[in-house]
Amino acid sequence: MKRTLILTSALVAAGVAAQAEELAVMSWGGAYSKSQVEAYHKPFTEKTGITVVDVVADNPATPIKAQVEAGNVTVNVADVEYADAMALCDEGLLEEIDPSILAAAPDGTPAMDDFLPGAVTDCFVATIVFSTMYAYDDTVFTGEKPATIADFFDLEKFPGKRGMRKTPKVNLEMALMADGVAPDDVYDMLETDEGLDRAFAKLDTIKDSVVWWEAGAQPPQLLADGEVAMTTAYNGRIFSAAVAEGKPFVSVFNGQVYEYDGYVIPLGAPNKEEAMEFLAFATQTQQLADQAKWISYGPARKSSGPLVGLYEDGKTEMGPYMPTAEQNLEVALPSNFEFWADRNVELSERFNAWLAN
Repeated sequence: MKRTLILTSALVAAGVAAQAEELAVMSWGGAYSKSQVEAYHKPFTEKTGITVVDVVADNPATPIKAQVEAGNVTVNVADVEYADAMALCDEGLLEEIDPSILAAAPDGTPAMDDFLPGAVTDCFVATIVFSTMYAYDDTVFTGEKPATIADFFDLEKFPGKRGMRKTPKVNLEMALMADGVAPDDVYDMLETDEGLDRAFAKLDTIKDSVVWWEAGAQPPQLLADGEVAMTTAYNGRIFSAAVAEGKPFVSVFNGQVYEYDGYVIPLGAPNKEEAMEFLAFATQTQQLADQAKWISYGPARKSSGPLVGLYEDGKTEMGPYMPTAEQNLEVALPSNFEFWADRNVELSERFNAWLAN
């Protein structure tokens, strides 16, 4: 018999049995949501009979916070960035997750030993390792090609508009690496006034040439429309445009900033038990490996890596497109989640003031 989840808390409060039609899982849309639908949603429905509906937001953390604070939670599970999960958890806006619900690896290794370091917290279970890197249209540069993060900031050598996400996160880190700061020293530098001034000064050098984006689908579209010559982007979005759609886009991982993304359950979410069931299912070894067939994000479990094979086209090896590929980590920075959880509000205010000037 088909099982369903209630999306409105009023029915639950009234003591009505769970007989609605949908489990709402909020994510980012585009190729990323498609990978989740194929690897998680469809198999979960087949196994349990619970219908899963993909709900899209530019950044799911924002509506989740608003729903919980308003006492009107309509989403059962949400996909958020690690730093946002930490902040929401610290504010008491997420349900705690008992790690004992997480499946062991196929060889019996306990889940907490199988997930990558830091990938499971009190309120969050990582599914992927993604990165923000930059990409360019190969038809724009006929001679020397951009190859380093410094090239992204070099308007003289590589003229043209630049696309950047409208946020201080990642932009400050990339600016310092482009200015010669070693990845290992970036966050120490950003903890100082001198370091912040240096990062903003580097951003000043391209500010007048930047087209700002906010949703993950925008960077490949900016490239396709010729609005920018290069843009920062989520690596999976560029992979999908280049490999699945045949666009002449080239990914540059030099200077990438990589981090975890994964699932949380909003505080007061309807049908918490079934939401936990979905989270536990989606974060199994095979499910995480299956997602990597659809998009070039690295699985957050060690046991999933050997199971990652070809893209859905049956011919493209996914390994080289992963942010965790050895050659892509030569000049790379793991995002400092604690730094952004502590400083995001302050630095966002400074960034917005900088934009306005």
